[in-house]
Amino acid sequence: MTPFMEQSCVKELPLPKQTDAGNPCDWLLFAEGDLQAVRLLAGQSAVFSVCRSKLAEALEKLLKADLIHCGWELRKTHDLQSLLDDLASHTPTTANQLQPIVDELAEAYSQTRYPGFDLADDDWPRLRELLVQVQEYNDDLARRLSPKP
Repeated sequence: MTPFMEQSCVKELPLPKQTDAGNPCDWLLFAEGDLQAVRLLAGQSAVFSVCRSKLAEALEKLLKADLIHCGWELRKTHDLQSLLDDLASHTPTTANQLQPIVDELAEAYSQTRYPGFDLADDDWPRLRELLVQVQEYNDDLARRLSPKP
């Protein structure tokens, strides 16, 4: 056995984190990655359709994190309105606050990823406003999911 293949080397290699679709913190982790990508691209006013779609994906993951935290059983969907309707039965105030964002982003997932739809003009100021609102939801959810001291 060569030194490279020795057991001690294998132990030192970082193992990939096993994620759990039933863990709201893992959904939050993925949403934060999407938000970081949107921040970087939006900061350069680059690729509006990707930013809009990624922002919708981040919101989807945040809604799922919030729902799972409330005891919701995960179902595979990209339908933001359906997810928001589910959230309304648990936390109506949060759902009401998110409704305008969902109204704007609900179709972004498919309309900006595939041809066959009419594309709206790029509205960077509005996208950045939506990004701030989704980031605020992310931050609030992160505080609620954090263990209490």
